Amino acid sequence: MSVKYTNDHEYVRQDGDVYVIGISAHAAEQLGDVVFVELPVVGKTFSQGDDMAVVESVKAASDVYAPISGEVVEVNSAIVDEPAKVNEDAMGEAWFVKIKASNAAEIDKLMDEAAYKKFAENS
Repeated sequence: MSVKYTNDHEYVRQDGDVYVIGISAHAAEQLGDVVFVELPVVGKTFSQGDDMAVVESVKAASDVYAPISGEVVEVNSAIVDEPAKVNEDAMGEAWFVKIKASNAAEIDKLMDEAAYKKFAENS
């Protein structure tokens, strides 16, 4: 499945029966050097749009919102230990959480890569 994006610069992609969520490469670039990441605990549930995590850079602190509803089944503790990984590989190894979706249809409301690229260029 392709990657989908939110207006708040989160991405979501399907990986088997879970969805991988993080911030876009554009968001990481705009934040600058990431110095702190706070992730939710495994088992926590979120509705689409809920505050899910926090990312802090030398410029600002930003909330990370749940792009889809579901339960956190895994967190990426590597980015808590080494927040700079977010700048190095935001769309790959520096994912934030994996969620078991409670309403996978929500993903259809998100932007595809072309729409997100256009959105990011204008924001």
